Amino acid sequence: MGASDLARAAALDRRGAARAFAPPVSRRWDLDLSSTRLALRAPFPAAPGSPPVEWRVESGLTEYPQALAEMESRADAIAAGRAAERVWLIEHPPLYTSGTSAKPADLLEARFPVYRAGRGGQFTYHGPGQRVAYVMLDLKRRRPDVRAYVAALEGWLIDALHRLGVEGETREDRVGVWVARPDKPAGSDGAPAEDKIAAIGVRVRRWTTFHGVSLNVAPDLTHFSGIAPCGIHEAHYGVTSLVDLGRAATMADADRALKNAFEARFGPTVDA
Repeated sequence: MGASDLARAAALDRRGAARAFAPPVSRRWDLDLSSTRLALRAPFPAAPGSPPVEWRVESGLTEYPQALAEMESRADAIAAGRAAERVWLIEHPPLYTSGTSAKPADLLEARFPVYRAGRGGQFTYHGPGQRVAYVMLDLKRRRPDVRAYVAALEGWLIDALHRLGVEGETREDRVGVWVARPDKPAGSDGAPAEDKIAAIGVRVRRWTTFHGVSLNVAPDLTHFSGIAPCGIHEAHYGVTSLVDLGRAATMADADRALKNAFEARFGPTVDA
């Protein structure tokens, strides 16, 4: 797939029809992450003079409908120029969300509530021990390029994992951040085993981003068994976490790494 094909595939309207990514701010657009991979992950700062990004860490568990409503309201306020950009770090109770590309067959067992998220991507799991970061940025203040934004999110996660002693990587044919697992059996075709440690699913409306990323710190990995995460069924592609990899990292450690890596790539933050 060439650069022009990627550009056409990057933007999907509500009916799923591919269009060149140059939407008017009054139209609502969805993003399918599988079409937006970039090899380069350049810094993604705001324009000079922009206020810092609000950095909010929520305590306890946040119900998904509440989070979705608050996130969408804040994104609308950012788009209208009434609010500052925000990164919102939360944990959810156990649940599954389905993205715009989710296939019913990939919901293997509805062990937990299932919510339609409206973001790009397929099925994913959220629950205690997983850090979810909802990222609400104004791309008009930064760079109105969704592919570059997704690449910056990938780079952010990889940088944060590096600070936690884990080498994360991306794959052209698979969304998210992966780690090599030479200790696990290879695939039937000899492909090396790899586990996903972080997921990405975003939506962009009026050039304002919402939804975001998730990082597995210490979730119950058996909870992923109810879905084919991101539509992946191959046995040698699994899921992992910092604790599963033997890293003695707390949620506070992960938050610190995420914040430092975010500021290095996206610019300054202020606690909210």
